Amino acid sequence: MVATDEALAEVVAAFAAGTGPVAVDAERASGYRYGQRAYLVQLRREGAGSALIDPVGCPDLSALGEAIGDAEWVLHAATQDLPCLRDIGMVPTRLFDTELAGRLAGFARVGLGAMVENVLGFALEKGHSAVDWSTRPLPEPWLRYAALDVELLVDLRDALEEELTRQGKLEWAHQEFAAIAAAPPAPPRKDPWRRTSGMHKVRRRRQMAVVRELWTARDQVAQRRDVSPGKVLGDAAIVEAALNLPPNSHALAALPGFGHRMGRRQLEQWQAAVDRARALPENELPQPGQPLNGPPPPRSWADKDPAAAARLSAARTAVTALAEELNLPQENLITPDTVRRLCWEPPAAPSRETVAEILTGYGARPWQIEQVAPILTEALLTGGEDG
Repeated sequence: MVATDEALAEVVAAFAAGTGPVAVDAERASGYRYGQRAYLVQLRREGAGSALIDPVGCPDLSALGEAIGDAEWVLHAATQDLPCLRDIGMVPTRLFDTELAGRLAGFARVGLGAMVENVLGFALEKGHSAVDWSTRPLPEPWLRYAALDVELLVDLRDALEEELTRQGKLEWAHQEFAAIAAAPPAPPRKDPWRRTSGMHKVRRRRQMAVVRELWTARDQVAQRRDVSPGKVLGDAAIVEAALNLPPNSHALAALPGFGHRMGRRQLEQWQAAVDRARALPENELPQPGQPLNGPPPPRSWADKDPAAAARLSAARTAVTALAEELNLPQENLITPDTVRRLCWEPPAAPSRETVAEILTGYGARPWQIEQVAPILTEALLTGGEDG
């Protein structure tokens, strides 16, 4: 484990002098710690070997990021690791995502272990993927497992590049990888408390206010203690409190999730959140449902706009057929959200050009537009007639 500035300087020099792509992976402690920070970064490059870096001991890896900045980074499921890598100063300019390459090539199973076994014929050691990577010192078997994650990534990349070339999809993959590398950080979620598991049971605005207050109180405690929010208070307990609106901590203690192991101070803290929600004036209660950004749920289209429903049905059928023909998942051919938006608000005069323009506005890549613009134009024209 590289955990000092001196050792890190050696790694930076070694990787700067290496050649070819750099395999990169990161381990987080989801489910154990608050947030999504990296607790281990693994790298491998021809001429440099492998390195396991401790971002707790070395929280700024921007020098390393710069040393390999011009190289292609090879990651598996890049969008999962890029945010935590960005936080420690590592941002690629070019990348190759082996999971996404597997999807485009039509592989049914695209987990790293399955891909390595399927493509390269090696079985990766399993068993440590869900451990608490914030543990210090990290046990040697865990470190070995982590090192194996980058051991074969470049070999896998090379084999997938060959396969994509054979299928005529390599340019598609390059466009996808470039879009991931160029994407800005995701903005913070609006009203993240609405994603509480079981929220669909909560119908009344006063109950929603309880969820919001408890979620916010839990988040503050979790952040302060640096533990996963679910370890502080479960989503199911939050929903129970919202549905029952307990008048005091004694009533709260009787609800599932607030049982005998919870101390009096904790109970009082959660009851205070419930009381805040109970005391809110009507005009400060949350509104039901999130404000819609885009079309309504498709199940309501038949009533609201039968012609749009017919367009969507025709478009979905066409996309499904083309995805099967091209041997790749529908959502990689074109996102379902893009199809919905196009069908809900189609151009006044649907043509390949007007459809292509709208798809570009929604962030579709040139290869996707080339494939789907003809079939979606047809669906808008024939689906509209059926409606």
